[in-house]
Amino acid sequence: MPTLWFCLVAFMLAIYVLLDGFDLGVGIVHLGVAHTDAERRAVIGSIAPVWDGNEVWLIVAGGTLFFAFPVLYASSFSGFYLPLMMVLWLLILRGISVEFRSHIAGGVWPPFWDLTFCLSSALLAIFFGAALGNVVRGVPLDAQGYFFEPLWTNFRFGADAGILDWYTILIGLAAYLALAMHGALWVAYKCEAEAAERARRIARLSFWAVLVMTLLVTLISLQIQPQILLNLSAHPWGFVFPAIVIASLAGIFYYLRGASTPAKARRAFVHSCGYLLGMLTSVAFGLYPYVLPARAGPALSLSIYNSRTSDHALRLGLAWWIVGMILAAVYFIFLYRRFSGPVRTGETHSYD
Repeated sequence: MPTLWFCLVAFMLAIYVLLDGFDLGVGIVHLGVAHTDAERRAVIGSIAPVWDGNEVWLIVAGGTLFFAFPVLYASSFSGFYLPLMMVLWLLILRGISVEFRSHIAGGVWPPFWDLTFCLSSALLAIFFGAALGNVVRGVPLDAQGYFFEPLWTNFRFGADAGILDWYTILIGLAAYLALAMHGALWVAYKCEAEAAERARRIARLSFWAVLVMTLLVTLISLQIQPQILLNLSAHPWGFVFPAIVIASLAGIFYYLRGASTPAKARRAFVHSCGYLLGMLTSVAFGLYPYVLPARAGPALSLSIYNSRTSDHALRLGLAWWIVGMILAAVYFIFLYRRFSGPVRTGETHSYD
């Protein structure tokens, strides 16, 4: 049961990254791909019906984490209190920038909300990446399972490192580039004409940066977190997850070549989803059975065994989880089918 719930939490976090990831990516590339008000309305229109629904997966993952691994929830939400508050405010700013742009008229307001949308999306991508870097690197857990880290110290990796050091910033930059590519491919698929072509150019440039960063963070992470190599040595089938990453990058490269068509844009975006899924599952596989490693070593680390709730509660919760996920899946399939097709330039909420 602990292993099953570890996989379920990882699954929901992955779904959040795939869905809200292109929302964040659209915000990151928003000012670069849309040069007129009509194009910006179309770019925002490509995510307008789904962005708030996509964020529900973050809430669901947090709630499931609280249910299945309450010790991890208590430790991480107290130790990361300041960055979590910053993420909350960035989520609020991103949400109101999407909504207020269509409701507050005036010469200064649309550019202000566009800039807010872009900056909040970029910072969220970096913050989420830095959070993942902290989990891979480990935190200074004590014997009671709690920790405190300042936001930064000297930006060096070591016992006195803060939440932000060179490694977590590197992971944050990698997340920023990956979500920028993800969002650009979404715009290339959903939008028309010049905006779609600019998005393809940004996606091509982002691809090479993502390729380099993938190699770099993989090599460094293998040195920083020895559990990854231990798991790969003990379970060679785990190489299937890096293989997904490689195959997805190859697919993105293939479909970004030559002239653009809606079918090629859609397939490139699907392969971008595969890349993110492969990276996240590789991290989950590499850390298992730990959910929050301690810098001092495995003895103080939080694992799926010492942070979980009772087996009875996990079995009971599984039945409700299955029902809830079926309802959520039906809703999201309906939503994305209902709003499929390209967005017409200048019509924020209009779809074919």
